[in-house]
Amino acid sequence: MEGPRFSRLFAQLALLTRHQRQAVLTALHPAAGLDRIVSLIDEIRSGTRRCPRCACEQCHRHGSANDLQRFRCCRCRRTFNDLTGTPLARLRLKGKWLDYLGALLDSQTVRAAAKRVGVHRNTAFRWRHRFLERVKHDRPAQLTGIVEADELFLLESQKGSRKLDRKARKRGGRASRRGISRKLDCILVARDRSGATIDAVTGRGALKPAQLTEHLLPKLDPQALLVTDANKAYQAFARTHRIAHRAVNLSAGERVRSSLEGAIHVQNVNAYHSRFCAWLARFHGVASHRLPNYLGWRWALDAERVTSVEQLLRIAFGLINSTR
Repeated sequence: MEGPRFSRLFAQLALLTRHQRQAVLTALHPAAGLDRIVSLIDEIRSGTRRCPRCACEQCHRHGSANDLQRFRCCRCRRTFNDLTGTPLARLRLKGKWLDYLGALLDSQTVRAAAKRVGVHRNTAFRWRHRFLERVKHDRPAQLTGIVEADELFLLESQKGSRKLDRKARKRGGRASRRGISRKLDCILVARDRSGATIDAVTGRGALKPAQLTEHLLPKLDPQALLVTDANKAYQAFARTHRIAHRAVNLSAGERVRSSLEGAIHVQNVNAYHSRFCAWLARFHGVASHRLPNYLGWRWALDAERVTSVEQLLRIAFGLINSTR
C-alpha cells in the first residue's frame, strides 16, 4: 500500500467503534503471530544453524518460501530452512503456533485447544505430538546426591489403533487380572532432592533389573545414594553395579527413617507420581505409545520450570539438526 494512502487509513482508526476496533485486531492477529514466530525461529536458529544433511555450518541465503528464509549449504549444495529436519517441518498455519503453545502451557485438551486456536481437532492433536517430540528429551544429564526411584503403573491403552492385540474394552476399564501384570504399563521415575527428574516407559509388567540398567544407570551419578522401596529388582540392580542403596519397607508401614546420608524415604518421587496422575486424568486416557510425550510435557510444567511459549519453542528446537 502506498505511504500517503496508508497514513490516511491509519488516521481513521480513531473513528472506529469498539466492535470495529476488535474486528481489526482479530483480522491482524494471525499476521502478527506469523511475524513473531518467524522472528523467534530466526533468533533461535541463528547461532546454531547448520545443514541438516551434512551438518556443515557454512551456508548462504537462497531465497524464501512459505514465509521462511531458505539457505544453501556451501558443502553439499542442498537447500533448507530453519525447520528442515525438525518435527515442525511442513506444518502449516505458523501464525497460530504461539497460541497453540499457550494451550500446551495451560494443559488444555485437544478439543479445547482446537477451539482456542481456531483449527480442527485433528490438527490440534497432530500439533501436540509434533511440538512434544523433542520436549520429552529435555532432561537433566545426571541425578546426584540422594536419588529416589519408584515405578508407576497405568492400564495399557491402544487408543487410536486400528487393530488391537486384545479384546476391546470400554474407555477407562480395569485390568483383567489383579496386581501387577502384562495388562499394565510400567513407568520408572527417578528424582533427586534438587528436583531433577528422569523417567521412562519400561514396558508392560513388573520392573526388571535389565530395564533399570538401560534407563537409570546412564543417568545415575556413581556417588549417588539410591533410595527405593523393597522391590527386589532395585536390590539386584544396585548389587550388580555396586551402587549405594537404601530401601524402605512400605508394606510394613515404614515411611521415613534417618541415616548418616540423610532422610531415607521415597515421598518426593511418590508426590511426583500423584501430580502426574492427577494432571493426566483430564485427557481421559492416553495411548501407551504416546506416554513418553506426556511424561515430557508434565516435566516441562512441573514446578513452573517452563513458563512461556518462547521457552517451550526453544526446547522444541533443542536437539535439532545435530550431527548424524
